[in-house]
Amino acid sequence: MSFQVSPGVQVQEIDLTNVVPAVSTSIGGYAGAFSWGPVEEIRTIGSEKELASVFGVPPKTDIPVAQSFLTAASFLKYATTLKVVRAVETTAKNATSGNLGNSGVQIKNRDQYDSSFADEESVVGSWGAKYPGTLGNSLKVSVCPGSVTSGDFTAWDYSSLFTAQPGTDELHVVIVDEDGLWTGTPGTVLEKFEFVSTVSDALKEDGSTNYYKNVLNNNSKYVWYLKSDDNLVGSGATEEVIEYSLVGGTDVTVVASSVNTALELFADAETVDVNLLFAGADADGATDIAAKLCEIANTRKDLLVFLSPPLEASVGTSTPADDVRAWAADAQATTYGNSSYAVYDSTALKIYDKYSDTYRWIPACGHVAGLCANTDQVADAWFSPAGLNRGQLLGVTKLAYNAKQADRDALYKASVNPIVSFPGQGTILFGDKTGLTKPSAFDRINVRRLFITLEKAISTAAKFQLFEFNDEFTRAMFRNMVEPFLRDVQGRRGLTDFLVVCDTTNNTAEVVDRNEFRAEIYIKPARSINYITLSFIATRSGVQFSELVGK
Repeated sequence: MSFQVSPGVQVQEIDLTNVVPAVSTSIGGYAGAFSWGPVEEIRTIGSEKELASVFGVPPKTDIPVAQSFLTAASFLKYATTLKVVRAVETTAKNATSGNLGNSGVQIKNRDQYDSSFADEESVVGSWGAKYPGTLGNSLKVSVCPGSVTSGDFTAWDYSSLFTAQPGTDELHVVIVDEDGLWTGTPGTVLEKFEFVSTVSDALKEDGSTNYYKNVLNNNSKYVWYLKSDDNLVGSGATEEVIEYSLVGGTDVTVVASSVNTALELFADAETVDVNLLFAGADADGATDIAAKLCEIANTRKDLLVFLSPPLEASVGTSTPADDVRAWAADAQATTYGNSSYAVYDSTALKIYDKYSDTYRWIPACGHVAGLCANTDQVADAWFSPAGLNRGQLLGVTKLAYNAKQADRDALYKASVNPIVSFPGQGTILFGDKTGLTKPSAFDRINVRRLFITLEKAISTAAKFQLFEFNDEFTRAMFRNMVEPFLRDVQGRRGLTDFLVVCDTTNNTAEVVDRNEFRAEIYIKPARSINYITLSFIATRSGVQFSELVGK
């Protein structure tokens, strides 16, 4: 506040309406293999249709990629926000036109294109598929230059798509599904770009660029422009239509190390908001992906990760209970695996793949993560996602391993949540344990998610206390902000009681002199019911019930 020198009225406004903000609890994260799409780049997906549009439909013959797609899609049965990262091997290639010597090169995403290919120094053909994969081999780029004769323009297979032939220094460009891998019908036109300019500074009427390189790179879902072809531009431009069939695109089976590289994009809690993280299951006998997921969760401490056993542990084995428990023990023995931030499930799921008209086995992690997201919608994050009310899995045809009571007991002791199928009641998540093996309130999913929600919301609000004075006014503002929030959570059945201590008892003179601010928030979390005992007692006719129960 400034000091007034002469008499006057100074109006000042002070905002004491600070509240604890709402935070997201239902954002999923997934890293895995796909047949198309940007590599090592987070894309937010809202539906299975959008997932197929960005990352390609699951192929019929590449079973691991199909399983990966369907695992990601399983989460979208319950929620509408999934952040997806595509993983590929370093040997996977984008198809290129090959007309300038080489064919096949890896271009992961726009950032890599801008840093390595935008200057046209890499001689890999005039055109390249947007992303790695064999799908790019089905692409054809047909270009009609402005120097073409009118007769050749009319004879061009795609002239009917345009109102007139291109003028001087202009091109028409058509992207075609030459082999039918995209649409099922060979020769289908995927995209067209009309009257684009070969002059680098050309603009459209709205002021945006009309240079064909920029137009294709910014707007095409299928190809990059890589290097000028003298047949298209300049004094050597041909008078004929030129067509480029892309070749050299390859798919390579994705291994755990590539998935873990993709998962690294979710490691930074400050820049990536995600709450429910999962990936495809490890190969038989391995725990590499599970260990990476747990490492990220224990470092961030603001999300849950969902781990499924290798498919071989429950599919086609005579000892699924032993195999699943052995896998869980191996995973929990890794550096971060024994964790309240991890959730283990028990079996693979058979689901219908509508894209290939067949049935496939997939891990259950996407479904279990989706149940947590669905719980947020129908109740709150601190409710259990298990049981008949909120734990029903959708679209499941069969379980690889339907655990009986004795096996469920053994699995639960190992902190593995059974997925079971009950006649007439569907497929149910029948456990809500975290991977923490020691007895604790945090060995339950609902308690861990309660604390994640509280910690994330209150810490976000606490940032506004930074650089303020550590005095009673600031401490009172903090208490007045946090206590109503906790009362609201208590009213919504998340906790039974709480206490906020933020005063001179924990903000002593020594604490203040170190420029610190301390608050202690005591929580009594609500507990989910895991065990029910019903006692039916037969009594003689002449006995008064008050004599038996003391009431």
